[in-house]
Amino acid sequence: MAKVERFAFHVPSLEELAGVLQKGLKENFADAQVSVVDCPDLTQEPFNFPAKGICGKPRIADVGGVPYLIPVVQKEKVYDLNTVAKDIELPGAFILGAGAASSKILGVNAELIPIVQTKSEKKPAVNGSYIAQINPADKGCLLEKYSSKYTDCEFGLLANLYASEGQPGKVIEVKANGRTGELNFVSCLRQTLEKHYGEKPVGMGGTFIIQKGKAKIHVMPPEFSACPLNTDEDVNNWLKFFEMKAPLICQPVIVSRDPVSLFLISKCKLRLVMNFVLDVNFFFFKRKGVCIYCVKLFQKWCNEIEASHFCHWFELRLGQSVLKPSGCS
Repeated sequence: MAKVERFAFHVPSLEELAGVLQKGLKENFADAQVSVVDCPDLTQEPFNFPAKGICGKPRIADVGGVPYLIPVVQKEKVYDLNTVAKDIELPGAFILGAGAASSKILGVNAELIPIVQTKSEKKPAVNGSYIAQINPADKGCLLEKYSSKYTDCEFGLLANLYASEGQPGKVIEVKANGRTGELNFVSCLRQTLEKHYGEKPVGMGGTFIIQKGKAKIHVMPPEFSACPLNTDEDVNNWLKFFEMKAPLICQPVIVSRDPVSLFLISKCKLRLVMNFVLDVNFFFFKRKGVCIYCVKLFQKWCNEIEASHFCHWFELRLGQSVLKPSGCS
């Protein structure tokens, strides 16, 4: 059984957090509005999620990690979202985030956009996830609903996950447009939190929409690299990059800083925070058209970003960040 490590988050009030984020965003965007609102019904358009909200006993779980992908892939690292929900002591949790699909199930390497109401004693799992992969026909980015082909809740290698009871409640709504600085939207949020709260780690998760502009993203190739990927250049040469137009629905998971030093954690233990040091893993997808996943969002071309219809920058009632280990026995 894999070991689970737990680390406490600092949990400011939503009102305090809104003020902190608005101040930070205005240093990087021409206009920014942050407020505390009721979470909209996420079962409705444009989201169509299997849960109404992202509130209730929120958790952040980081499963596996980049060391299972590079320099050489470890295909045996396979996980199940239903098991993760139990391990974070929230069976039946509604889970959003970013991860890799199980190559054991798909037969190829692909990105996974997890949107899952995990199973409970009374209800089966509802898997609203998407997979994004390279289209063998035209080498473009192909989006497919996971449940159209598969019935499981597996994923492989790594995932950054935000889990909650999926209930309505108070959340933080963020609207920003007219980027004026160097930082993309998500990096600006994370760095704002780190600057203000310092050594006190703060976690956030949820969803937002890029309503206008473009985003540069990557999708992993269907075949894992035959040669070790030892440098950033190796990784970038292996990945396939696309420039995608809005609207894009995004599912970020953010931690302002590590509760403990990542460099002191064994590779066989779960790494908190995002897979590329302190940047964020998240997914983009379109209900109709192309799906996008990216480890770092490049928004040089984004004119307007609105995290309005929802959340989160979320319900920050995170009492703990629950880390599920990277699969060591």
